[in-house]
Amino acid sequence: MVFRNKEGKQRSKIKWKKILPFYIMALPGLLYLLLNNYVPMFGILIAFKDMDFQKGILGSPWCGFDNFKFLFSSATGWEIMRNTVGYAILFHIVGTICAVFIAILMNEICSVRIKKVFQTLLLLPYLMSWVVVGYLAYAYLSGETGLINNGILKPLGREGVLWYQEPKYWPFILLFFSVWKSLGYNMVVYLSSIVGISSDYYEAARIDGANKWNQIRYITLPLLKPTIVTLSILALGGIFRSDFGLFYQIPRNSGMLTSVTRTLDVYVYEALMGQANYGLSSAVSVYQSFVGLVLIVVANQLIKKYEPDSALF
Repeated sequence: MVFRNKEGKQRSKIKWKKILPFYIMALPGLLYLLLNNYVPMFGILIAFKDMDFQKGILGSPWCGFDNFKFLFSSATGWEIMRNTVGYAILFHIVGTICAVFIAILMNEICSVRIKKVFQTLLLLPYLMSWVVVGYLAYAYLSGETGLINNGILKPLGREGVLWYQEPKYWPFILLFFSVWKSLGYNMVVYLSSIVGISSDYYEAARIDGANKWNQIRYITLPLLKPTIVTLSILALGGIFRSDFGLFYQIPRNSGMLTSVTRTLDVYVYEALMGQANYGLSSAVSVYQSFVGLVLIVVANQLIKKYEPDSALF
């Protein structure tokens, strides 16, 4: 027994000597995660407080759910919710279709150099700041100096459009810039899944006489389904969030476009900058996080019930 105990201790020491360097390497990342993601969660209290900075977070009086009531009782509250959820669903559906389509086309390119060139060109917009994209959009959409008005519409004998004063065009404009900017990143995700598909499936399909379309329909798309489902579940967690840069920088905060461009994140920014309403801003963030968590859990349970292999957990 004594010999076994000594042997067990020696194995434990050897095991810790092998594992300890990995824990040490992970320590900076864990500290960053703790300080950046968990310590600020103390600020959730602000959502339930009538915030007074002279008294501090703990000293400010409680107001219950008044900050949440103000969000839903405001005249534009449901319009903001409609924009946020509607755009999130539209962007995800169209973005997924475009990314899968481009990934399939990219996989068919035989030349490695040409494939790298196309991948680089598609990834460039993703690496650009929304501020830069906003200036590019203005160069095309400006009513006086824009390329579309001066270079396309007027030479064709048509009157220029005041793009920043016409709300009806902006759902399509926002959709275009959202898909254009995120297409490269999403394409890489789906392309990596396609590359991982065994070539044996395609060889067997060719032997059976399947053409390229049938191979895509009956092999590529079904095997991409788990990736699409996983990303869709994750997208549900952010369905009440929007890309602030897209909805603020591209429309250039035009008051004429607020009915179709104001989302929850823009509303939070306006509440902070215009009214210094920290309680309302915090309430919106808590609401977004809570609803996102519930949607992810519910969606995952439904997927787990009908298709367990595609569930997240």
